[in-house]
Amino acid sequence: MNIQYYFELFGTFVFAISGALAVDSKQQDWMGASFTAFVTAIGGGTLRDVLLDSYPLVWVEDVHIMLTILLGILASFFFQKSLRKLKKTLLLFDTLGIALFTIVGTEKALGLGVNPAIAAIMGMFSAVMGGVLRDTLTNEIPILMRRGVYAGACLSGAVVYLVCDAAEVERTLSFTLSFACITCIRILSVRYDWAVPRFFKK
Repeated sequence: MNIQYYFELFGTFVFAISGALAVDSKQQDWMGASFTAFVTAIGGGTLRDVLLDSYPLVWVEDVHIMLTILLGILASFFFQKSLRKLKKTLLLFDTLGIALFTIVGTEKALGLGVNPAIAAIMGMFSAVMGGVLRDTLTNEIPILMRRGVYAGACLSGAVVYLVCDAAEVERTLSFTLSFACITCIRILSVRYDWAVPRFFKK
């Protein structure tokens, strides 16, 4: 097992928590919360693998993915009181999730021999689609469509990883720099209300 695998497991775990927490105000039962957590955790990775023609899908082949999602659901249930006290918990777990999945998706695409530009897009898709599906299931405006820097943060982090890879930077350092880039841009964009310019002007 390599570092990419552990990153994918941790990303799956935090996205499962993100999905389960998203139904807190919706009065969902165990089934609703579990389904949302599951779709949030595997949605982006599934889209990535389908587009890259990479089969079998990771979560179909590896039972550890399912067990990791279950752990995320249980963590959300047993620690829900503590998590509710943290106003930015959903933002934190979502940010960790997109950072991890961007890196994993980009690296997996590179490993399959695709063009680096496509690898960056695959990394972004891996990261954002879980959140989009989560918000759709909970009847929220998809986070990708809201004001702020979301997909742009993922794409920036993917570019950082590609630059490091081209420069033959040590792999762990590449992961760290890309992760830091994504998390910093995302958190600062929320803190200071950064946003990508509007496509249509009033």
